[in-house]
Amino acid sequence: MKRLSALILTGVFGAALLHLPLAASSATLPASNASEIATSYTDLVTQFYKKVDPQRVLDSVHASLETTLKHDGVKATLRPMHASELTQANVRAIDLAVENAQHLAGKKATATELTYAAITGIMQSVHDRWTVFLSPKEYADLNQGLDGTDFGGTGIVIQVDPVTKYITVSNVVPDAPADKAGIEQDDLITAIDGISTKGWSINRASAHLRGKEGTKVTVTILRDGKTLAPITLTRAKIHQQSVFEKMLPGDIGYVAVSVFGKDTADELTTALDRLQKRGAKAFIMDLRDNGGGYLDAAVGVSSKFISSGPIVSVESRASNITTLEANDTAIAPVPLAVLVNQYTASASEITSGAIQDSGVGTIIGVKTFGKGVVQTIYPLGDGSAVKITTARYLTPLNRDINHRGITPDITVQENKHPRFGDPKDDVQLSRALSFINDRLVHLNPPATPASGSSSGSPR
Repeated sequence: MKRLSALILTGVFGAALLHLPLAASSATLPASNASEIATSYTDLVTQFYKKVDPQRVLDSVHASLETTLKHDGVKATLRPMHASELTQANVRAIDLAVENAQHLAGKKATATELTYAAITGIMQSVHDRWTVFLSPKEYADLNQGLDGTDFGGTGIVIQVDPVTKYITVSNVVPDAPADKAGIEQDDLITAIDGISTKGWSINRASAHLRGKEGTKVTVTILRDGKTLAPITLTRAKIHQQSVFEKMLPGDIGYVAVSVFGKDTADELTTALDRLQKRGAKAFIMDLRDNGGGYLDAAVGVSSKFISSGPIVSVESRASNITTLEANDTAIAPVPLAVLVNQYTASASEITSGAIQDSGVGTIIGVKTFGKGVVQTIYPLGDGSAVKITTARYLTPLNRDINHRGITPDITVQENKHPRFGDPKDDVQLSRALSFINDRLVHLNPPATPASGSSSGSPR
């Protein structure tokens, strides 16, 4: 998803229904509300990737307004609207319907509430699950989910160790206080501020590790069976990560990508660099449960493994096709496996499809979600927005995976209650490790002893 911004009847009295013509409205729609309606209508009919029927739009607005009135306890029916060939006339008809609904509702509904209902109806008219109106809170939540949040903390990503029941370090945010203090992946945090963490939940531990920037917290670390001296950390501003890395047995780097946000490609670059410095010979990228994100983030992530050529083709209205190419940031070729499941969708399918079509990696898991369309977000003046499906995408080999998904090269069903990232309790990851190890053996076969020589060590 690529975001646009500054940078994406006559009255029947005594009965259950009251019928009033649009002209009976005495309310005047605020200019800001009228502007949002006009923008939303125009964006939909001009940018939606299929032709839009104006009459269906007006009918949908009518139904949405009546539903809102009913929800607010207003028993009324609005006069149906009739579409014109002129956009301005249709927008004015919607404005009048909102004004009339406001007149009927009185103090039971605001102009903004009814404007939102109208815009919701505009978006619902095309019967596309991805084309929706976003309230200011929904839009802010969407951006927060994609771009992450900032908070005061130590930079430790934690899990509960299933054996000891202590808190374990699953990842350390680069350059965060924990990283600078030498805390490492797989360390056990046995105490926080002198209190044992045995049996703690992740939420309880997070509440103790997070806090106001500049405050201190002391952790006790158990590493390789030895308890280290308590480490006091000064909390700092931490940005929520979308990429997490760890080194798996056999020097195989593992990177889990949770979402395709604005910083994801840069975070992946950092993660791969850290793993390469630790001697990673191959990589496993985990895209399971990744519902997607920004289109340019998918191109950036794919470009870390694909050195050149197409990543994705975007086909918009009127069959206009734009092909996005790799951006020349790829690492040196090494064995690569990509984990996917039924919740791998949208931008993560773009990356999976590009890697599969280019042959630089092997897809392992189960068939992906099958969301092969692209949305553009158009912000509105009050912090709300409309999200509209503006194009469909095709993989480098021109595959349309919408409603079809991507079929893995190696199908492996997910085990019950897996712990993603833990080969001992993650069947799909275990299979990926086996595949990568086989590839490494094939690429680097063991030396064959010379004829007549002994393979034993000197004694």
